[in-house]
This record gives sequence, C-alpha cells and structure tokens, in this order.
Amino acid sequence: MLDYAGAGVDFEREDLALLGLRQWLDKTHQFRSGGMGTPVMEIGSFANVLDLGAGSGLAISTDGVGTKILVARMMNKYDTIGIDCVAMNVNDIICIGAEPIALVDYLAVQEPCPELIEQIAKGLHDGARMARISIPGGEIAQLPEMLADEFQGMAFDLAGTAVGIVSLDRIISGSDIDEHDVIIGLRSSGIHSNGLTLARKALFEAGELSVDTFLPELSRTAGEELLEPTTIYVPHIIQMLNSDIRIKALVNITGGGFLNLARVKAEVGFVIEYLPEPHPIFSVIQGSGHIVDEEMFRVYNMGIGFCIITPEQDVDKVIKIAMQYGTEGYQIGHIIRDTERKVFIKPKGLVSKGSSFFRI
Repeated sequence: MLDYAGAGVDFEREDLALLGLRQWLDKTHQFRSGGMGTPVMEIGSFANVLDLGAGSGLAISTDGVGTKILVARMMNKYDTIGIDCVAMNVNDIICIGAEPIALVDYLAVQEPCPELIEQIAKGLHDGARMARISIPGGEIAQLPEMLADEFQGMAFDLAGTAVGIVSLDRIISGSDIDEHDVIIGLRSSGIHSNGLTLARKALFEAGELSVDTFLPELSRTAGEELLEPTTIYVPHIIQMLNSDIRIKALVNITGGGFLNLARVKAEVGFVIEYLPEPHPIFSVIQGSGHIVDEEMFRVYNMGIGFCIITPEQDVDKVIKIAMQYGTEGYQIGHIIRDTERKVFIKPKGLVSKGSSFFRI
C-alpha cells in the first residue's frame, strides 16, 4: 500500500521545515515596511502582493513543474512541460484577484541541448498565450555536476516566477466568506502537475506499467495521460472578476488537493457534498498502488482543479463563464461555521485534520 511519504515526499516533515524558513523570511518584511514594495499579505497565501503606492499592488508567486519533468524525459517529449510551468504560477496569481501579466523562467540544464531547450520554450510560449502574459526574460544555468540523466545531456529543472497587477482594495483573501456560501469546482484536465512522484511509483513500479502502456480506460498511453498539461484558468477567472459576480475566494487545487480550501483567511469549514466522476487516471493510480482514499484526496485534485466561493445567487453565472472556455463547472459544496477550518469530503466519508484526511 503506497503513500506519498513512502514514495519520498514527506508532508509532515515539510511543514516542520517551513516553520524554520518562515521564521527568517517573515523578518524580511520589515526591510520594506512603510515604503514601496511592502508586502500586504502573510506568507502562506497563494501569492503575495507588494504595495506600489497609489492604491496599486504587484502580485508575485513562484513555482516549478516538479517530477512531471521525469515523465517528460521518459517520453522524450518536452513541448508541453512549459505550459505546466506557466499554469502552476498564473493559477496561483489569480487566487488573490490579480491579473497575471508576465513570467520569468529559470531553466537549469545538464547540457545546453538546443533541441531540448527549443521544445521547452515552445511550451512556455503556448502557456503564455493561454494565460495572456509575456515572458520578458529568464535564466539558463548549466549545472552538469548537479544534474544527471540516463539520457546523457537531457537532465533539467524548470521553474518560474509570475507577477500580476491588482488594486489593493480588490485583493481577494477569503476574509468575507459567510456560512452557506457555495463552493464551485472547475474541472481539471487530469493529474495536472502534482503528485507525480506517487503516480510514477504506483504505475511504473507497483503496477509494472511503462509510459508506453496503452490503457483502454484512458484511450491513450500512461505517459501521454500524465503529460496532459495543467489547465490554465486565467481567462475564466479574469472574466468573472470583471463581471458583477461577488467572488469571495479563489482556490487553486494543487498539491494537497481540497486541503487548499483551508488557506482562505476566514475561519470557516468546507463541506464537499458532490464530486463529478474523477478522470480514469486517478482510479488507475489508486488501484496500481493500492492507495487509500485518504491519501488520494491529500495528494491529488481528484478531477477539480480550481474552486470559486461565492453566494448562491451567483453560481449559475460562474458556471456559464467557465463553460465559455470549455471548462465544466459544478456546485460541489458549501461553507459552514468552523474555527478549525475542517474540510469534509462527504462522498468518501473523509474529514481533514492538519495536512491529512481521516475517516469520519
């Protein structure tokens, strides 16, 4: 029976490490206190905002692609991984109500292989087009002693930092969420760019599959499914923000799954009452690795890649806009009073405690 810790990713130890990291990073806020560039949000939000003066803010967030890169290397296919890099960053930027405007990338390579770099660049271009941003610069670092690969010269890592703009009086933090507000879930494209370490262990080790194994339930190979790019929700959310919809919170369902709901500022609980059928890849991963529901919902988006919290009267408007961009939206739950900020997954009988789910 596999879990994330057994696959090499330890959430609990990461939480402890973050305490030490934040101890020092929080202190840096004083270096810009009261001046231009003062952070206006606490570390831990999907993105932070820097005060630019005159009521304007610069949103900023950074993220990488993670071990999805290893699947790209196994497939020898690198032209979509850049989309994931853009998506992982801009989907965080929109969570605080900001409009992404640019991203810079950091590409570390074993060797400066022109064919590899051009394919990665194509994905970055395609992701930028979908997110309606520019990529005005970046960095390539040659790190032959730090990176290794069985395919000589093809090892790399990719990360990015995105910025956006937002009026300080329009920042969305979730502080005004009320009891009975509704949770709307937007469909993911699949696994997105989270939990690939566990997925690879489940599929390629425990399940003894390969990236070239054709899976009838997926209508394609395992590798093709895992490389499906992360959905970029920027056009959907920006149109919602520019409408008369009262958006109270925006939540990127990334690593941690629905536990990300508890990152909003309000001390409320979240009841998930309905979930659409997850993509078949999730059941294949779960079956291959004999993974319990508690772990699946702690690691994966389980078919919902983004959530919007809004009053009930705006639900239909949100779903209609999502559909304009080819994304299905569902009313999946509601808000309750709960100072412990628990997340209930009623269809599976799960409740959150800290960074884990447990049986009710």
